[in-house]
Amino acid sequence: MEKLVLLVALGNSITICNAILELTGTHDIDGTWKSSITLPCVYGPSQDFVQQTVIWILDRDQSPATIFRRDSSGDHIMLSHYRDRLSVPKYRPGDVSLEIEKLEITDSGRYTCKVTWRGQNSSLLTKETTTTVKVVKVAVTKPIIRPGNLGFIVPKGARTSLTCSASGSPPIIYRWFKGEPGGSAVHVSNHAVLMFDSLQTSDSGKYYCEAENRASSQVIQQSDAVQLTVRDRTKLATTVPSSETQVHTTVKPVSERDLITILLTTESDVQGPERHEVTTGHQRTTLPLYLIILIAVLCVAVVFVVITVVLCRRKTKEDSPYEVTYCNSKNDVRRPTCSGVNSKCNYEPAKPTIENNYLTEPISENDYETIAIKKNVEYETLVDAMESEYEVGDVQ
Repeated sequence: MEKLVLLVALGNSITICNAILELTGTHDIDGTWKSSITLPCVYGPSQDFVQQTVIWILDRDQSPATIFRRDSSGDHIMLSHYRDRLSVPKYRPGDVSLEIEKLEITDSGRYTCKVTWRGQNSSLLTKETTTTVKVVKVAVTKPIIRPGNLGFIVPKGARTSLTCSASGSPPIIYRWFKGEPGGSAVHVSNHAVLMFDSLQTSDSGKYYCEAENRASSQVIQQSDAVQLTVRDRTKLATTVPSSETQVHTTVKPVSERDLITILLTTESDVQGPERHEVTTGHQRTTLPLYLIILIAVLCVAVVFVVITVVLCRRKTKEDSPYEVTYCNSKNDVRRPTCSGVNSKCNYEPAKPTIENNYLTEPISENDYETIAIKKNVEYETLVDAMESEYEVGDVQ
């Protein structure tokens, strides 16, 4: 009975561990020739199991071969065909996906991800998942021409570019032509970007590009033609072609800055509201109300500070006169007040005086005489009593 319980517990633990260490991948993936691809192989890490080995096997034409192995000694790429093109993440626990760069047609096949873990009781557990990869060549699409920042209407002497972009399996070959498609066009470049360092009037005209790759089977994709217009800065800017919005100007020589303003503004009106309007020259702009208020407040503050500083400096330079109260008993005429600093005033010399303002009042002599003649009755009574006591004592 105990053995049966142990077997049931062991079976449950194995089932739980299998659920935790289940590998997740993709069954079928289409890869683009000369591009990159990732074959997913992930699991949920467990503290009870430690990853021991990771092996990727390629089965092509019923010939399986190990192309990648990771163990305690490190990562190993087993086939030279995959050197510098194959890798497995190292620092993402539970992620052992295979990344292949610069796909070749021969990379098609069945890729098997096999992971082995070691449990706490030294038991080994192995899981695997298989992904089928098909590498295909994607034909190039019809290219699209994108102008530079100045658009398709630019002033003479400016710098601009035209970019030809297409999608498909690399490498994609580009060619630029000047002229009408199907006509007597002139080949001007073999790069995706057609650069103009200093535009001249002779550069005006129609341009188109072609794109092709190895997957196109000699089929060349051609873009629509675009019109590049170069404006001469010395001419009068009166009107623009009918396909563009008319711009009214004054009849006077147009400067370089004004011409750029007109051309860029016209271009932004034609191409839609998503393009930012760029204006230069003498065009008037209106400031927001909050900026006007802020500028006014700053000006008032600056004027107030300047006035305060000027008044403070003038006040420190001036002498502060003080007055000395002049008093005497002879009713002298008061002299004018003078400053105590660097002043030319005659001061009255100090004269010590012992004079006072005591007044003598007449008093009668009778008051003094009364005090001297008046007898003190209580005193005489006391003296008589003391003499009587002495006399009695002597008789005894």
